Amino acid sequence: MDISLLQSFYSGFHIDDPVGNNAFSFSRRRNQGIFVPTLVCGSMAQVCPGEDVVFSEIVDGVEINAKGLERFVHLDIPGKDVFVFDNHNHAFCFWYEAISSGVMLKGLPLVHVDQHKDMRAPESLFPSENTDLGQAFYYTNEVLNVGNFIPPALSLGWFSEVIQVGTREAFDQALPEKFVLDIDMDIFAPVMEYIPLEQKLTRLREWVSRASFITVSTSPSFMDQARAVELLHQVFSVETKHDV
Repeated sequence: MDISLLQSFYSGFHIDDPVGNNAFSFSRRRNQGIFVPTLVCGSMAQVCPGEDVVFSEIVDGVEINAKGLERFVHLDIPGKDVFVFDNHNHAFCFWYEAISSGVMLKGLPLVHVDQHKDMRAPESLFPSENTDLGQAFYYTNEVLNVGNFIPPALSLGWFSEVIQVGTREAFDQALPEKFVLDIDMDIFAPVMEYIPLEQKLTRLREWVSRASFITVSTSPSFMDQARAVELLHQVFSVETKHDV
């Protein structure tokens, strides 16, 4: 997949207005800006924690300023494309470009592995006609947030259904022959440790090998980024063993 057009937008920038992910608790926060990293094409070795705050919110009276990834990475694994990023709403922009370029088939099921459903309604839906990547980029960063990026994709018919995987039982379900895989690494957060680690790793490795297109969020607001990256390397260890 040619990501050069995506890279012209994802070149590393700050969001200082109360929009998108930066709207959470904005008026009550001391930190009022977040960073969106640059997108590169590379290997899993380039997925690493960064030093910039990418998500800020006040929880129970405490301001949380979470650091994300040093960079977003497009992995060109033989037979499929994988996008790794921090805040989950960026999946929408990558889905848009993948469908527009014919890399991702429209109408496949979305397998959403996450401790959250991410099905909140955004303020507005994305128009179905006369759009371009610039509009999708704006919508992703200034309208969507980490909890509401799936409903607009469903409204556009990008996916036939959402298969939610957030329980022990869900990890044992049979999946369709063809699907798009969307992983939030917060499935490995301490609150989700009741699901055995090996069960999660085994299933995710299997699904990674089968999925036609993959997006992965490292979820800075819910998951320690060093741990997320460590586990991500384990999930993709078989697929990327050729990387140096």
